[in-house]
Amino acid sequence: MKQLRLKVLAGLFLVAGILSWGASRLWDSVGTLPSVPLAAPVVLAVIAAVLAATALSLRARLRAQRERRPGAKGVEPLMAARAVVFGQASALVAALVAGMYGGIGVFLLASLDVPARRDQALYAALSVAAGIGVIAAALFLEHVCKLPEDDDEGPGEARA
Repeated sequence: MKQLRLKVLAGLFLVAGILSWGASRLWDSVGTLPSVPLAAPVVLAVIAAVLAATALSLRARLRAQRERRPGAKGVEPLMAARAVVFGQASALVAALVAGMYGGIGVFLLASLDVPARRDQALYAALSVAAGIGVIAAALFLEHVCKLPEDDDEGPGEARA
């Protein structure tokens, strides 16, 4: 399984942000702007909390298993792999969603004097922050489930 790369997530964020900013300009010239729901940052924050709780739980169980504590509940490799896949998928979707709301938020910065648009810009900013929280929790989960590498050998060295 490949590790998530920050460049890919940043690229998704930027592309989604630019496309949604352009779509917001086009949509606003035709009529009204689609609203940013209040539930968007809440749902993203809940996903971030689930990912963080999963990572903390797995980290504690893996530490207990590594230290061979009596009665330690082990971690099945398939469960850890599923958690990592869930985290990676969540991070990719969060990068797209946060970029989309970021683009809308940037567009709304020009019209902060209208109270409704100010609220929408706040919801968009909170959505971006919660999306970054999802990405951070997913990267932490991926770090927790990463297998330890053999420190004796470098990437190009062969065994003696």
